[in-house]
Amino acid sequence: MPTTGRLAPSPTGAQHLGNARTYLLAWLSARAGGGTVRLRIEDLDTPRNKPDAVAQLFDDLARLGLDCDGDPVVQSANLAAHAAALDVLKRRDLVYPCTCTRSDIATAAAAPHAEHEGPAYPGTCAYRTAADAAGLDRPHAWRFRVTHSPAFVDGFRGPTAIDLTQVGGDFVVWRSYDAPAYQLAVVVDDAAMGVTDVLRGDDLVPSTPRQLLLYEALGLPAPAFTHVPLVVGADGRRLAKRHGDTRLQTYWHRGVTPEAVLGTLAWSCGWLEKPDPVTARDLLPLFTLATVPRTAWVADETLLVSSQNSTAEEQRSGEVRTQV
Repeated sequence: MPTTGRLAPSPTGAQHLGNARTYLLAWLSARAGGGTVRLRIEDLDTPRNKPDAVAQLFDDLARLGLDCDGDPVVQSANLAAHAAALDVLKRRDLVYPCTCTRSDIATAAAAPHAEHEGPAYPGTCAYRTAADAAGLDRPHAWRFRVTHSPAFVDGFRGPTAIDLTQVGGDFVVWRSYDAPAYQLAVVVDDAAMGVTDVLRGDDLVPSTPRQLLLYEALGLPAPAFTHVPLVVGADGRRLAKRHGDTRLQTYWHRGVTPEAVLGTLAWSCGWLEKPDPVTARDLLPLFTLATVPRTAWVADETLLVSSQNSTAEEQRSGEVRTQV
């Protein structure tokens, strides 16, 4: 049966080379098998959303040729569905109200990353039931009670098991200022969009058992999960401003072509012997996860510029030889 994959960017800033590599892998993973690709804008982290980020995102995807099927889904438009899912969890007493400080739950605002996991929640409010919320006179978040940690077979990493009692513990599904947290929203939205396969960065591996718990609790079919290595800087940390300007929009302004970007990304995945310019469609018959390195790919802002300059020089040399 054809698969349905998805791209799920957040409008919290410009898309960079690392984002593009993961999007390309996710797009090819679905398209190579004749599947569809949906697009969802994950805009729930409203304090960090940037005004022009969505328009830039659409431009970046169009330049790269990563087309999507159907209308884009805006996550904040689905708040009623998120709230209905929370009600199901309350009725089943699978969540409890948590009055811990705002800083304790702030990390649930957006998709968490490995370096942001922090210590496991100590269970301060775990003695409560869902009904106890009616007697509280202060804001509270809702935490899902972790009773087990589902193992899963990752499409890239193979069998994967994480002990949630040691990594995060009971997790927030609804924030104290009355908004859904990442884990609940992404489960509800992926199910509503008919997503069958999720390919994303391996910083989100710890999110998968949490989401599997929610799929189980809500009676929803869970997708297959694949987590691929991130793009990092020379210091081994996830790509960020400290590693120079690797924003896609900056490359376009510098005259770097989308084909050059795609060629470099394809080379980093082992599909090309050197970073020659290609289109996304050119890569469909070449796509395989087997050649993708098991470790993070190290990149910096000079990579694409030097790569494109080398390609241009080779083309000029070829033209000279032909004329001679």
